[in-house]
Amino acid sequence: MDVRRAAGRLSTRLDWLDSKHSFSFGRHYAPGNTHHGVLLVNNDDVVSPGAGFETHPHRDMEIVTWVLTGSLVHQDSTGHAGVIYPGLAQRMSAGRGILHSEKNDAWRSDPARPTDEPVHFVQMWVLPDEQGITPGYEQLDIDDALLRGGLVPVASGLDKHGAGIRIRNRSAALHAARLSAGGTVELPEAPYLHLFVARGTVELEDAGTLGPGDAVRLTATGGQRLTAVAPAEVLVWEMHATIPG
Repeated sequence: MDVRRAAGRLSTRLDWLDSKHSFSFGRHYAPGNTHHGVLLVNNDDVVSPGAGFETHPHRDMEIVTWVLTGSLVHQDSTGHAGVIYPGLAQRMSAGRGILHSEKNDAWRSDPARPTDEPVHFVQMWVLPDEQGITPGYEQLDIDDALLRGGLVPVASGLDKHGAGIRIRNRSAALHAARLSAGGTVELPEAPYLHLFVARGTVELEDAGTLGPGDAVRLTATGGQRLTAVAPAEVLVWEMHATIPG
C-alpha cells in the first residue's frame, strides 16, 4: 500500500490551467513514477472559463474523462462532439490517431449557466490491448447509479462488468463512488488498484485519513473498507495486469 499525498504531485500552472499529475507527464518525468498497473496518467485539472486545450493529437491510448464540477466541451476529428458534465462518463479511444480539443463550456452564452465557473475534471489514460485500432468515442450518463451508492463501474474492459462504457483493455476497470458522511464501500480485490480521492475526506482501512488529491496504489490486495468522513467522491481503478518492464 503506497500512499501518495496531494502535495507531492507534479504540477503544471498556466494562466488558464491548474493541472496536478499523479504520474510522470509532459516535461515532468520521474523514472520511478511512470505508471501503476496499466494506468499511465491521472491528471487533476482545473480550466478557467473561456479557455481549454486547443486541438492536439493522441495515439494508441484509452482516455477516460470524469468531470467533477462545471462542464467540458469535447470535439474530435472523427466528428464526435458533446458536453461532458458531472455524472457523465466519457471514453475516447485514440487508436491509430485522433485530433481533439477540450474547453470549458462556460464560454457559451447561456444565462442558466454561470459564465465564470471553472471546470474541474480528472483525466485518466490506460494502454489499450492492441495498437492501431480504429479511433472511437463513447459516453454514458451514470448519475442515477451513483445516487444509489456503492462503487459504480464507469468504464470497463472486464467481462464481469456489463454497465458503464467499454474500454479496449480487458484487464482494467474504473469505478466511482459518491459517498455521504459515514458512507462506506469495499475496494475490489485485484493485483493492482489505484484509489484517487477526487473530493472530500475518507478513511481507508490500514491507511488512515485521505483528503482531496490523495491517492493510494495497492498491489496484490483489496477488500479494504473505505469510509467517508465528509461527503466525498472517489475513483478506483481495478487492474489485473501491468505494463511490462
